[in-house]
Amino acid sequence: MDPKLLAIKYYITPIKPLPDGATATTQTEKTISLVIGLLTVFGVLYFAFHIIFAGYSYMAAEGDKAKLEESRKKLTQSILGLTIIVIAMGLASLLASLLGLDNIFDLNQIFTNMGL
Repeated sequence: MDPKLLAIKYYITPIKPLPDGATATTQTEKTISLVIGLLTVFGVLYFAFHIIFAGYSYMAAEGDKAKLEESRKKLTQSILGLTIIVIAMGLASLLASLLGLDNIFDLNQIFTNMGL
């Protein structure tokens, strides 16, 4: 009988230590800041484009009441979405300052962390 090894050898890479002066809290803070910042930037761009396209469709409606109403509804929804993003940023910034988190919306730091 040929003896065979019935196990698989796994190589696990160890967790790298944090850079000098960094703690788990600062790493978590940077990650949360990055996610919130990216979502905010994408949300603002998304609603800005929707406002532009809704304005264009409003101009291109040529007096058709159904098209005017549809484009007016799109414009209202886009402005409402942009307003919600701005209010959410304000509330998140207030909450972050109450919790003692610094620079949660520092876009320069966010883009530096992304390598841009």
